[in-house]
Amino acid sequence: MQSIPFIAWCLEHLNYWVITLLMAIESSFIPFPSEVVVPPAAYMAATTGELNVFLVVLCATAGACIGALVNYFLALYLGRPLVYRFAESRLGHVCLIDAEKVQKAERYFDEHGAVGTFFGRLVPAVRQLISIPAGLSRMSLSRFLLYTTLGAGLWNSILAAMGWYIGHNYSGQLEEKVAQYSGELKVAMLVLGAAVVLYLAYQGLKKK
Repeated sequence: MQSIPFIAWCLEHLNYWVITLLMAIESSFIPFPSEVVVPPAAYMAATTGELNVFLVVLCATAGACIGALVNYFLALYLGRPLVYRFAESRLGHVCLIDAEKVQKAERYFDEHGAVGTFFGRLVPAVRQLISIPAGLSRMSLSRFLLYTTLGAGLWNSILAAMGWYIGHNYSGQLEEKVAQYSGELKVAMLVLGAAVVLYLAYQGLKKK
């Protein structure tokens, strides 16, 4: 499903339950961009008043945590061999998952520990999968939920601010502006992720 037609669908059907469900799907292993859910919801809040932007962020974050818990518990109870077997299966490829992506998420988690769960929620291509290494490493559920909630909450707040800004400044141009700003946002998050990696590496060298 292409992003622009789906954004149009969201503008007609979004409510708090749908936001929660779609963000749970987005945060699990099923490929689904949060950029086509939260900005349209915030846009509706700004232009029609049918939704409250703070409740949009709350529901989106709750949904993200639900989806992240699915990945966490699957990894926790299935273990590394079955997770990688799934990643290399036909179903895994349909979900746009492969062993290389899981390994990338594991390396990110191993290098940054629990903090990686927070920053991983902001990094494209890592965001949906960071819950898997957290489950594989048996990270405590309370810490996992804390960092996941903080990271997902920050990400959804950024997306909601985008939609709110578009609603107040570019009414009627939601699809075009979301496509434009989403690309810029991904670049910014990649730069942020790289900066965090460099900072953590620097701190590790200082300790040595």
